[in-house]
Amino acid sequence: MNHKHTNLLIQETSPYLLQHAHNPVEWRPWSPEALDIAQKEDKPIIVSIGYAACHWCHVMERESFENEETAKLMNENFINIKIDREERPDLDHIYMDAVQAMTGSGGWPLNVFLMPDGKPFYGGTYFPPVKAYNKNSWTEILNAVKDAYKQRKNELESQAENLTEHLKNSSAFNSNIKNNETIFSKNLIEILTGNLLKNGDTVWGGFGGAPKFPQTFSIQFLLRNYYFTNNEASLKQALLSLDKIIDGGIYDQIGGGIARYSTDEKWFAPHFEKMLYDNALLINVLAEAYQLTNLKQYKIKLEETLSFIKRELTDTNGAFFSAIDADSEGVEGKFYTWTKSEIETILEKDASIFCEYFGVIDDGNWESTNILSVNTPLVQFAEEKNLNTEWVNELLSKGKTKLLNNRKKRVRPLLDDKIILGWNCLMIIAYCKGYAATGIQEYKLTAVKNIHYLEKCFRNPNTNHWYHTYKDGIAKYPAFLDDYAFLINAYIHLQEITGNEQFLLSAKNLTTFVMDNFSDKESGIFYFTGIAQEDIILRKKEIYDGAIPSGNAIMANNFYYLSFIFDINEWKKYSINMLNHIQDSILKYPSSFGNWACFYQELVYGTPEIIMTGNYMENNLKELLFQYIPGKILQVSNVQKEGFSLLEGKNFLDDIIIYVCKNKVCEKPVKYIHEIKSLLK
Repeated sequence: MNHKHTNLLIQETSPYLLQHAHNPVEWRPWSPEALDIAQKEDKPIIVSIGYAACHWCHVMERESFENEETAKLMNENFINIKIDREERPDLDHIYMDAVQAMTGSGGWPLNVFLMPDGKPFYGGTYFPPVKAYNKNSWTEILNAVKDAYKQRKNELESQAENLTEHLKNSSAFNSNIKNNETIFSKNLIEILTGNLLKNGDTVWGGFGGAPKFPQTFSIQFLLRNYYFTNNEASLKQALLSLDKIIDGGIYDQIGGGIARYSTDEKWFAPHFEKMLYDNALLINVLAEAYQLTNLKQYKIKLEETLSFIKRELTDTNGAFFSAIDADSEGVEGKFYTWTKSEIETILEKDASIFCEYFGVIDDGNWESTNILSVNTPLVQFAEEKNLNTEWVNELLSKGKTKLLNNRKKRVRPLLDDKIILGWNCLMIIAYCKGYAATGIQEYKLTAVKNIHYLEKCFRNPNTNHWYHTYKDGIAKYPAFLDDYAFLINAYIHLQEITGNEQFLLSAKNLTTFVMDNFSDKESGIFYFTGIAQEDIILRKKEIYDGAIPSGNAIMANNFYYLSFIFDINEWKKYSINMLNHIQDSILKYPSSFGNWACFYQELVYGTPEIIMTGNYMENNLKELLFQYIPGKILQVSNVQKEGFSLLEGKNFLDDIIIYVCKNKVCEKPVKYIHEIKSLLK
């Protein structure tokens, strides 16, 4: 059938899809129409998935998708679909699992071949334009699939059926758990901690070898483990990991914020893309480390990172953008690296100490240029040079400001300016935790401004359903489990820093909605997609804490927290049942289940319920928030409010009164924040 195709991506809003809108490939977005055309024309589908800040996606586009001959081969024999994985994480999860099942590995760009009904039968990640890296070329793959579809279509159909069946089974979670309540014991926490520490790099921090991801959930677990048990090894590994990350090249020493991962074990050479969620999660753990240790370096890096978010990833109306690309002017890291002579020109007489401190050398320490990182702590560096620490600190600080101002003149990497609901909620949580740890008023105001923006742009006022992504005035795609889980959690954190109970009521309504639309009654684990969504071949369940927290882990936390606030025992049981389901996995593979591990820890050591009543001053709440009390439930109010069980029977006199309760038993109320410490353990 001959009809004129065009590249339809020009009508999209996603920066990633728009990057491909002028390819000679006749790309379409994912839609029922695209699948209909594949069935009518009896052609296999190519689904190519990536995201705007993905380096190898750009490489494959330049090499293959901009090539006229390759495009002709694709256009004549396939229906070609481009997907932004950040817009459609549901499709990405399904087809990534398929490729991992077929090849044993995955990544982006993800290129998958589907039957016209959307079921996958073959795929891989990056394919070179000519045979290389022991990989067939993209054109060889295209020709092989085209021939197989013509000659052995039946085989491909049964392959696709078997693979889809396998994906359905692996997401079923009908594990043989005992339905009785599991004993959450300190002994099992010790095993879990031991397994995590066994995987720790005791020289460079972090867990496992290169490439290294920050794994902030694991660091968070170890900080809390130290708080509960005084286990020195946990504290040591947590702080070593955090120190090496914030001193490494993965952290932008000039502008603040971290890149996605380090290509080496020393956190030196990053993959330079900066994602909103990584920075939100780093802020969370810096806030906890600062509350626990009171060490100034964590506060400084927290403030630097939030300055970076404000400067480079925040819209004027309070929304947070998604990511910044690794490449500028076609070169990875060009925006972030320096030659020694550039620094000497800008800093003049201060350059030599600055360069020595940040490891800058004449020939470059990375690909003929320099990545800035810190090898010697400031105090030690100053001592070795026989210099005053404050003086050195001032010199470095001025130097960083000059370089940052100079860097603003460079060609910037691409900004992915779409706004994702769940990622914005992670950043709200980060701002709330940043405010709790520092008391900086601006952080609280930013968090509140963002939630009002999200409520205005992402919520359908007629149905109260929320959307996943927003750009150019258009909200798209029904929100996924992660979006709702992080949104509920953001509302909980907002109530803690503002005392506004409306945030808790919003959290409660959304939790009921998630229960009705996402739950699998049989396993108790939630589906990633809502019940009404129909354009996918299966509903998956995601339980791993990967680059972002598992929506299921956060929902388990949300249920548990809100069960106290609203006295809903069913919700508490539900959350514990979720944990029961994957307890064995958490113990064996703690670094893949960091948020679950933190929840497990809370159940073992108990949940302090802290209620502050009376005409509390903002300063009292600030002082309370600054305390490091992991796993607490906090509610503040100066009047009795209906429907909030923790406030029942409390005294609402003019003076501040603080109650600390556990398991519905309250200690004698106190008047001063410092008194609550003795009541907690």
